[in-house]
Amino acid sequence: MISFNPKDLTTAKLHGYLLSAVAPRPIAFASTVDENGNPNLSPYSFFNVFSSNPPIMIFSPARRVRDNTTKHTLENIEVVREVVINVVSYDIVQQMSLSSTEYPEGVNEFEKAGLTMLPSDVVKPFRVAESPVQFECKVNDIVKLGTGGGAGNLVICEVVKFHISEEVMDENDTINQDKLDLVSRAGGSYYTRANKGFFEIPKPLRTLGIGVDALPENIRNSMILTGNDLGMLANVDALPTTDEVNQFIADVSDRYPNITSASHREKHKLAQNYLSYGDVVSAWKLLLS
Repeated sequence: MISFNPKDLTTAKLHGYLLSAVAPRPIAFASTVDENGNPNLSPYSFFNVFSSNPPIMIFSPARRVRDNTTKHTLENIEVVREVVINVVSYDIVQQMSLSSTEYPEGVNEFEKAGLTMLPSDVVKPFRVAESPVQFECKVNDIVKLGTGGGAGNLVICEVVKFHISEEVMDENDTINQDKLDLVSRAGGSYYTRANKGFFEIPKPLRTLGIGVDALPENIRNSMILTGNDLGMLANVDALPTTDEVNQFIADVSDRYPNITSASHREKHKLAQNYLSYGDVVSAWKLLLS
């Protein structure tokens, strides 16, 4: 067995070991607002429930390891001490991942991720309409664990109202875990899906993804492409060039001889097949053909 003294490791190395070993971790999809009411949405896997009487959840928006900066979520709740913690089902996992991109202050991650802002009943931040369970919370305390990169900030939240989709409830008014289909976080690019095992999502680009709000209307409003499909398509920083699209058309002409005249519906079905294999670049080239 290999042994380590945490003080002998770089923060980045220690961070990687901790996140890979303490896994899988539930995800708090945290919605906040700044003092002007501008929304922010970001996921955190330093998260769990710690009490039922009173109902207390804690999540931790840690200081960034690479440059010791703080996240907009933390800055918002220091001013407006309210948050909505939305759970993450598999149906929105790609959109959740996209929302973690470090967009500039003032950018609405709901719009970038293609998620719906649902007004809360008690608190100011919006709920994620697509999330099957949403907890409206007041922030009781923020415990700062340090001042260096990687230091956590424990946000102690008291649930003041919560909402559960009827679609994940059974006849006894309890949550059916199979229907809930939660995902959780592990190390690196790994996630787990309830009863399904590990899968990977490439980490969002340091260069900003274009976002769902920047997708062409026929793609954004597709009746074929799912939210996860849109999240994958939106996590590119630039679209293929005309030359790249033309080369793709030439390469697949034997398989898809009528691709340029195909309907949006037909292209969306074919693109979805590429996306199922994680081939976002080919999906885009096909959609733009």
